Amino acid sequence: MDIIVSNASGVPIYEQIVRQIKGLILAEKLAEGEALPSIRLLARDLRISVITTKRAYEELERDGFITTVPGKGCFVAPQNQETRREAVLCRVEEHLVRAVEEARAGAVDLDELTEMLVTLYKDGI
Repeated sequence: MDIIVSNASGVPIYEQIVRQIKGLILAEKLAEGEALPSIRLLARDLRISVITTKRAYEELERDGFITTVPGKGCFVAPQNQETRREAVLCRVEEHLVRAVEEARAGAVDLDELTEMLVTLYKDGI
């Protein structure tokens, strides 16, 4: 499992881990039931605090992406279609918020932005 964290990013490290693991699960690069690295092992590999890794795993569990089996470790939780769709919609919304902010900063009006989105969607970039 390749996870890359950046201390220079404005995003907290635990959140970088959460986003990347969610992305791997949603892209089905991590399969249901697959074991994740232990909290200590991931912390050591990323050269970060165990507390940071623990926080990321706790958030992933709270959001239903992983389950923890005491004494055995953390595993990818079964994903139902509704949960998967909701997670994808949240990620799309995050990207759209950034796109809207860029459009406003660059004086791109709503009609132009809408046309751009429709074109990109239809062309299947």
